Amino acid sequence: MNIRKTLTVLAFVVALIMLPVSRADQSNEATKVTFSQPVQIPGRVLPAGTYWFMLPNDNTLHDQVRIYNSDRTIFYATVISVTAQRLQPTDKTTFTLTVREPKQPEAIIYWFYPGSTTGHEFLYPAKMWKELAKNKQVTVDAGE
Repeated sequence: MNIRKTLTVLAFVVALIMLPVSRADQSNEATKVTFSQPVQIPGRVLPAGTYWFMLPNDNTLHDQVRIYNSDRTIFYATVISVTAQRLQPTDKTTFTLTVREPKQPEAIIYWFYPGSTTGHEFLYPAKMWKELAKNKQVTVDAGE
């Protein structure tokens, strides 16, 4: 990995770590997070900014992650996910992102809610998933 790419990723990770995360309701895992750079989700790129990641209130639809703007007035996307597991829960929201080529946004692969060993693996089309799987992954704690 070249030095410029490393510094870009490091700046992104530091900015994500430094920003507080709000948690509204454990049942829908509502999480407010700010990204300092654009991030890829399946089907689109979210510009740098503040977003809410949350699950529908209906427990049978918890394979869907819904993404809204900072005040929840604009709906951006529903991302289909599968259950992901981790060995140890943390007290912070974590995102796992892929490190990509310069000028390509990091892609969110996993999202884990604080205190949970079960999270969400975002589903990308097969061709894109193969590309993402080749790249280094970085897990960052978001929030305090």
